[in-house]
Amino acid sequence: MILSIFLALLSACAIVIPSWKTAHASTLFHRHVLHRRSLQGGWTSYGCWTDNAGARTLSAASYTNTTDMTVESCLSFCSSGSNSYIYGGVEYAQECYCGNYLASGASNVSMSECDMTCTGNASEFCGAGDRLNIYWSGAQPPPLPIIVLSAGNWASLGCYNDSATARALPNAVGVTGQVTVESCTAACQGAGYQYAGVEYADECYCGMTLDNGSGPMPASGCDMTCAGNSSEYCGGPDRLNLYNYTGTLTTTENTGSGTGSEFFVTPNLSGNWTYSGCYVDNANGRVLGDELDSSSMTVESCTAHCTADNFTIAGLEYSTQCFCGNELIDGATKAPDSDCNMACGGNASEACGAGNRLSVYSSTGIITILPVPTVLESGLPGQWVYQGCLSEPAPGSHYFPYENDWTNNNTVEACLNQCAAFGYPAAGLEYGEQCFCGDVSDVVDGTFVSDSECNMPCSGDPIHLCGANNLMSTYYWNGTMNVWHTPDNIGRYEFLIGGLVVPLIATVGINNKVTFLEKYPTSEFANSTGAYELDISLVDNYLLAWREMHVKSDVFCSGSIILPDKGARQINVGGWSLESTYGVRLYTPDGQPGVNGTNDWEENANELALQRGRWYPTAMMMPNGSILVVGGETGSNGPPQPSLEILPAPPGGDTVITLDYLQRTDPNNLYPFLMVLPSGRFFIGYYNEARILDPVTFDTVTVLPNIPGAVNNFLAGRTYPMEGSAVLLPQHAPYTDPIEILICGGSTPGAAIALDNCVTITPEASNPTWTIERMPSKRVMPCMVTLPDGTYMILNGAHQGVAGFGLASDPNLSALLYDPSQPVGQRISILNSTIVARLYHSEATLLPDGRVLVSGSDPETNYPNGTAVYPEEFRIEVYIPPYLNQGFRQPEFTIAETDWALGGQYDIVVTLYQGTTSTMQVSLIAASSSTHGNVMSGGRIIFPEFSCSGNSCTITAPPNAFVCPPGWHQLFILDGPTPSHSAWVRIGGDPAQLGNWPEYPDFTTPGV
Repeated sequence: MILSIFLALLSACAIVIPSWKTAHASTLFHRHVLHRRSLQGGWTSYGCWTDNAGARTLSAASYTNTTDMTVESCLSFCSSGSNSYIYGGVEYAQECYCGNYLASGASNVSMSECDMTCTGNASEFCGAGDRLNIYWSGAQPPPLPIIVLSAGNWASLGCYNDSATARALPNAVGVTGQVTVESCTAACQGAGYQYAGVEYADECYCGMTLDNGSGPMPASGCDMTCAGNSSEYCGGPDRLNLYNYTGTLTTTENTGSGTGSEFFVTPNLSGNWTYSGCYVDNANGRVLGDELDSSSMTVESCTAHCTADNFTIAGLEYSTQCFCGNELIDGATKAPDSDCNMACGGNASEACGAGNRLSVYSSTGIITILPVPTVLESGLPGQWVYQGCLSEPAPGSHYFPYENDWTNNNTVEACLNQCAAFGYPAAGLEYGEQCFCGDVSDVVDGTFVSDSECNMPCSGDPIHLCGANNLMSTYYWNGTMNVWHTPDNIGRYEFLIGGLVVPLIATVGINNKVTFLEKYPTSEFANSTGAYELDISLVDNYLLAWREMHVKSDVFCSGSIILPDKGARQINVGGWSLESTYGVRLYTPDGQPGVNGTNDWEENANELALQRGRWYPTAMMMPNGSILVVGGETGSNGPPQPSLEILPAPPGGDTVITLDYLQRTDPNNLYPFLMVLPSGRFFIGYYNEARILDPVTFDTVTVLPNIPGAVNNFLAGRTYPMEGSAVLLPQHAPYTDPIEILICGGSTPGAAIALDNCVTITPEASNPTWTIERMPSKRVMPCMVTLPDGTYMILNGAHQGVAGFGLASDPNLSALLYDPSQPVGQRISILNSTIVARLYHSEATLLPDGRVLVSGSDPETNYPNGTAVYPEEFRIEVYIPPYLNQGFRQPEFTIAETDWALGGQYDIVVTLYQGTTSTMQVSLIAASSSTHGNVMSGGRIIFPEFSCSGNSCTITAPPNAFVCPPGWHQLFILDGPTPSHSAWVRIGGDPAQLGNWPEYPDFTTPGV
């Protein structure tokens, strides 16, 4: 059978699609497989195209749907109702754009760059950042839009430059209906202005003079079609189509109505609102925010609006505009009441300010005026230093990749603290309310302009400046924020052996062989048996190294641990669908290196089954020797299974306990993290939450703070599908220090940007908090491996995406080493890189000789045309950690007693080749099984007490089952940094007598 699979692998290298793959298509897991449906109305794909927020490739109509965007809904929008466009495009998973023309600067790029799935259908691509999946209806475009040369008495002057901070025409006006050249010129004529200008498709400006040095520009800059008429051009980004009125104005003093009528202050307003005067606006910037525009504006409607938003000051401007706030900012100054001489749009007898003049009302009678905001340069937190006003590289693009939008509470201090907390040494504040975080190296060929151009007050601190449009108030950290070591000895990857299948679960047995489980019967190979064992001692002989084993149901996305019975049985629970989700499977490792065993997996659902079907569950050995099984879903794409149960099942019927927090956070909590704490209580981590459970009742004892996510997205997750990895940090005798938990990697919802940080917590501290440490790169679907020296390897995964078939891209090929003995922020070293992409269903496992076995990758990542981006990975590698890469001979030891009682003392005889027993260490690593980056022993490592006389040493076993739950451990000694080969020891016996369970004819029990 193994030979036949080997030959099939050789055949697969020729990219031949075997017939059995089609035959099994109806049973394959569809949750994550991307595909393209046939589209309605004759629409066809037009490829992947570049886009730019400052100059859209498709600019006629658009909408955003953060939860339900699909290709079909976008095309329906672009072709229904008043929309009749020939192109539709989807971008950034949630945005839809329409048009009849592609912008001149747009270019067609590889389909692989449009790699984000739609928020409303994970089986479709919806572009990416600045990338559009464009579709064509098949119709020919209408005539190209034109620059309207005249509209009544209005004559075109051409395309002129403009700026949001220095307007060519100072007065923005509302129009009747949508913006067109005709509606804008009519509005400006009605208000008595000489000039009219249309900009950015839907903006209309008026004025009596052309201000701020505006002048003619090439017509190509005015390339956006009018929102109300796609056959006309209405300016562009910072560009106006400018018009001059050639007739006779009806008034020489603009009042908004052209009649020169007298307007009055409105008395007797409800809610204690009283008139406070006419104030100058825009001398140094807007003096009020929270704008509301209405053609039927009145004093009453404006004050009511401000009351509803809990503001105490209202200001009316330019007939139709209402602004609210609790103080006037930007050094507001009073103007003569006669300057506020425009009639309100909804009541011609009331005054509603004028151009750059506000009719101001107060509900308290108090007007607080804040000074003109300044750059905050002193009293900054940490080691931040102000750098200047940095011009962004282009409209709509940013130097720093992580954006926070804080509409009402952006301050310099808050932004700098946020960036520093997540390890980013560069910060920028823009447009008053935006905070950007990144690295100094992100600024390539940056241009700093005058500080006076960063002139917008912070939304949460109006006396300090937070950039402007496309301009950042920029700060750098003065010093080294993250120390990522780059040692000379970084270890290396080596090819070990070609694989038979893509394993989903990897487990090292006490026979020092590795068992692999794969999805069955939905394997890539029709003759796969679902289970294989690899003899590491025989990797030079492919046919001898592998032993065929068998499972009876589909273990796809199940969970495994090692039992504390005498046989160190491996138990596997749950599965993919139907009966397999209830599966309980047992295997007793036998044989020895170089000699095949004969045992196989045992399973009979009619004799032994879970109480609930579970797909993506986690299993954990409890201190009392029973097995805790938590979470999952009822089957492939099924409802949540937000509960826990115990094996062996306690008497008394149904003993399943429902967990409301798993119900609430489904589907982002699969494969939750479970760990026994030294108090005997249990830690559970799920999605972005964590808590401590009572070990008897499973009630919540402590709700821990939410797990930090991304610097710009607190909704990022750490468990499947936004998959990270978690381990316990080392415990040292006498075990008085509280234990820490380490979680690395994960991803964000929506855009699926992988996280670039690790977080730690001491859950049983008096005031537990999470500490964030930035990694050198982003990583989702990482694997973490506990090493004998108490360090942790972090490897595998991707820079973008989430766990699942076809849902990640840009493999992370670099390995890292995390050393908890170093200070926070200095614990990570950058190790070597592989050439093999290890994505979904990859694993990393510690071998008894101290190497790390690296296996799998089952991404099924395809382009929309069906061709593979990343292949299914059968090659198996090992990583040689730095401690084995320095040429030292590994120490050796002998041991007689391998069945240890808690607190007992046991002798070993050591042989050291570099140091002495005074520098020697002893470590115990709990036997584990790993799947989807979840090490289901918690990666527990213990450094026990020991003493030596000569080369004879006595080890004292851990004192209790809370520090060391019952089970098998790999015992290592370390000669300086160099570990020995391990020996297997059992600690704490088999308190639940699992070795006599289950008592059914189809199961073999090894004894306790």
